[in-house]
Amino acid sequence: MSDIQPQHYLDATGLLCPEPVMLLHGKVRDMAPGELLEVRATDPSTERDIPKFCQFLGHRLVDRRQDGELYLYWIEKKPA
Repeated sequence: MSDIQPQHYLDATGLLCPEPVMLLHGKVRDMAPGELLEVRATDPSTERDIPKFCQFLGHRLVDRRQDGELYLYWIEKKPA
């Protein structure tokens, strides 16, 4: 998505559940409200885990895509 300009990136490729979400939690904690994070992962369980993470904690899943075995997510940290 060319109009999405993330301020942060998380490469979770090669990691298996629960590692991608654990790293995501730590990364989002260090972000300012409203900032955008791009996550790259290869674990198919992220298709379930990342949307649930966002829903549970109130962050916005801006977009998600799959490119072969690569899963891409854009997450906006919730307002303060």
